[in-house]
Amino acid sequence: MYSNEAGVRKNSDYYIYTASVQAKKAFFYPTYVGYFYYEPTYYLHRNSYDSFLIMHVKKGSCYIEVDNHTQYVEKDQIVFLDCYKPHTYYTHTGWEAEWLHFDGPTAREYFHMVTSITGLVVTLKDTYIFEKYLHKIYLMFHENKPIKEALVSQYITNILTELLLSRENTAAGSSSSNIADEIIAYINEHLCENMTLEALSSRASLSPYYFTRMFKSETGFTPHEYIIASRINSAKFLLKNTNSSVKEICFRTGFASESAFCSTFKKWEKCTPSAYRNHVEK
Repeated sequence: MYSNEAGVRKNSDYYIYTASVQAKKAFFYPTYVGYFYYEPTYYLHRNSYDSFLIMHVKKGSCYIEVDNHTQYVEKDQIVFLDCYKPHTYYTHTGWEAEWLHFDGPTAREYFHMVTSITGLVVTLKDTYIFEKYLHKIYLMFHENKPIKEALVSQYITNILTELLLSRENTAAGSSSSNIADEIIAYINEHLCENMTLEALSSRASLSPYYFTRMFKSETGFTPHEYIIASRINSAKFLLKNTNSSVKEICFRTGFASESAFCSTFKKWEKCTPSAYRNHVEK
């Protein structure tokens, strides 16, 4: 379908898609897909558009405005917008872009994970994989191919994964995420040992206060919560898959006493270890 929108060249095309009820419940799904050539006069403001937008600038440049903040976007950069919020984009020079409006049950979480570090404009060191899957989605519609919703969802997931990995190219994100990854690996390797906040923060070369804030920002857990969650998950595996006694499992997963293990397990799982094992075996 060719565009009649003001400020968009006539050879620009777009496609509208209505996802199935199943896709809306389970998948990422496209709502609009297109490739536009924007004139220097182009200006758009929306209060809401009920989707998320990923736009790859192929040529030229533009500006985006969200929350009274303006950002300049140039060739090879990627815009990631929450279009449920008021937003504006425009250009003085014209630009060319391949774009995808999409949504899904976890779209907002992905949006927050990416933009909390990179902001709304993302620069990838290598755009090959990102471009490959964005263009695959466009070609499905452009060439009138059958739309396989699970496959399109996979393509969108691949695109979002590339944007998430771009956080490692951002100085702040790189430092925090690498430290968190190293500490998580250390915790998993020493799960049955006593690990204090002071020891972990020292290993990260950070103060306990800053380390705790950084770790929670990256994982959603405090260091102590992550250790307990990992120990409980390990205990659940052993309860389901071995004949080891509750006492043996307690010490194999790093708890100081059987009573501490049972009370913590009940707090997290709302049942005792024995009750959990019996429920699994039924």
